[in-house]
Amino acid sequence: MDVAINSNWKSFLKDEFEKPYFKSLAKFVKSEYKNYTCFPKGRDIFNAFELCDLEATKVIILGQDPYHGKNQAHGLAFSVPEGIKIPPSLQNIFRELKTDIKDFEIPNHGNLNHWARQGVLLLNATLTVRANEAGSHQNKGWEVFTDTVIKKLSNEKEQLVFLLWGGFAKKKARLINADQHLVLTSGHPSPLSANRGYWFGNRHFSTTNSFLNSHQKQTIKW
Repeated sequence: MDVAINSNWKSFLKDEFEKPYFKSLAKFVKSEYKNYTCFPKGRDIFNAFELCDLEATKVIILGQDPYHGKNQAHGLAFSVPEGIKIPPSLQNIFRELKTDIKDFEIPNHGNLNHWARQGVLLLNATLTVRANEAGSHQNKGWEVFTDTVIKKLSNEKEQLVFLLWGGFAKKKARLINADQHLVLTSGHPSPLSANRGYWFGNRHFSTTNSFLNSHQKQTIKW
């Protein structure tokens, strides 16, 4: 099956694209995009892989679903294109960054392309969604694919940082070799979790950079 994805990632994941579950998933997604409004745009489904080169990958931030509102999703977890109102969870991510990273200034947009280009894989567990129907493309095969991405990165790369925010993401810790990588968990940055004290103060961003620096890797300019 020909999947429009960055060549390094395509080689890394080539076995998955030929498996029956992925062929079934591709058929489902094609039908959904033909018959309904779905997000992100087709060309952006694998945007996280396009912007974050496999060889440069050093941090993985796991989300759940793409945003399901108009013009919000563009293939990166938690990110929105410039000109789109910054979602509450991302506002709280920026607030934590402001207290955690010296000299960080909260931007006037929510586009996280610059994180991805530095090696931050902003990976949603499900890569597509029907407009205004959260979770509508769950349990169709995407989770099998993205779980494989996580497992292969854990098994084949060294000294990565995995940021698992919220109950859903924390369950993915079972896929990761914590002796080989840094796994950081906390509550989700959504207002419901953050306002209960489960998000603010986790210092994940400075901790990530300290780990990268200790392993002679370029730190992230958040």
